[in-house]
Amino acid sequence: MRHLLILFSFIIGSSAYAQEAPTQLSLQEAIDYALENNRTAKNAALDIEAAIKQKWETTATGLPQLNAAVDYQNALKRNVIVFGDQTIQVGTKHSLTGTATLSQLLFDGSYLVGLQSAKVYLEISKNAKTKTDLEVRKAVINAYGNVLLAEESVAILEKNITVLEKNLNDITKIFENGLEEEESVEQLKITLSSVKSNLNNTNRLKTLAYQMLNLTIGKPIDAPTVLTEDLDVLTLQNIELSLLDSANNVENTIDYKIAENEKVTNELLVKLEKSKALPSLSAFVNGSYVGNRESFNFTNSNEKWFGSSIFGVSLNVPIFSSGMRNAATQRAQINLEKAEINLTETEQMLNLQIQSAKSDYQFAIEDYQNKKENLSLAERIEQKNQTKFFEGITSSFDLRQAQTQLYTAQQELLQTMLDVITKKAELETLLNTTN
Repeated sequence: MRHLLILFSFIIGSSAYAQEAPTQLSLQEAIDYALENNRTAKNAALDIEAAIKQKWETTATGLPQLNAAVDYQNALKRNVIVFGDQTIQVGTKHSLTGTATLSQLLFDGSYLVGLQSAKVYLEISKNAKTKTDLEVRKAVINAYGNVLLAEESVAILEKNITVLEKNLNDITKIFENGLEEEESVEQLKITLSSVKSNLNNTNRLKTLAYQMLNLTIGKPIDAPTVLTEDLDVLTLQNIELSLLDSANNVENTIDYKIAENEKVTNELLVKLEKSKALPSLSAFVNGSYVGNRESFNFTNSNEKWFGSSIFGVSLNVPIFSSGMRNAATQRAQINLEKAEINLTETEQMLNLQIQSAKSDYQFAIEDYQNKKENLSLAERIEQKNQTKFFEGITSSFDLRQAQTQLYTAQQELLQTMLDVITKKAELETLLNTTN
């Protein structure tokens, strides 16, 4: 028994450890996870399922319908017929009627439009899901990139602190030997204090960045997550110059398709209003059985039931509505014209947005190359000033300026790396491509 308890405890402990183990995610794995677990993406998928059900619901209204009804009546006080001095009670005390009705819609213009509308509604839901997935993908890329940016910033700041602490230790010894001014020590202390403050703030931002990523992909915000991508490698992978030369196929963008859905919807509304002037035709057949009893004994097989059946056709012809139908059709036509104007404007706006996104992406690539060169220069300048400082050729103020310039160049390069990744994602979202 003791061995079983030990084994059981080990299994429970192993399970708990497995649940707490960090999830390792590449960027694509994070995107795939989000498309399955992000709340907005899940709701968009459910909207498609609802649209499929609604399509069948609309279709089923034109298919045979079978209904049954049971009516029971108890004559608390029956009517009487008077013949001179005689009175005769009419009807029976208890009456039970069972009816089954089969109906079929033969023709209805609004039903035909409804079938088309259900199909369009499904298409709208699918386009909305595509739009949602693109936005979720872009949000994941941004959140993932922010985490990598924070991680790289922390690593660089820690490296800078290590170098500064060594410099401060060295210059303090030189000062104690009377070979350097106290100002040099103070300048380095100011620089070190500033970098440490930035590190503390960046660590806090890193925690928030991880929480935002978890929230975006659909994980608990404090769940342990480990990213397997490298910011530098990911940046190089996202430099795709051919994307800048791609055609602006506005018709293939999801925003254009959504605007086109609006136009088609308004076209169907015009058809619907026009269809209301058409006649509708339906048919039905029903059968019923009636049992009349003086006492409540409808299960008695010796008592008689009386059956009847009816077949009928119903034709409804709209004749005159005092201009109501005509006004409704004109209103629908006006809304269609507005949708057509919106579609044209959307096309032009998308062309402008794509051109702007391409320009931003190209600038991000160029800025990345520029900031990379600037960092190399800033590193050399800082190294030279550090050498000159310890040789007594330059002042601590000059060294601090060179260090500040280096730290700025480091952060600017990291930001441009993130810009390359996010600007590409922005352009791909507009173009409806996810290469």
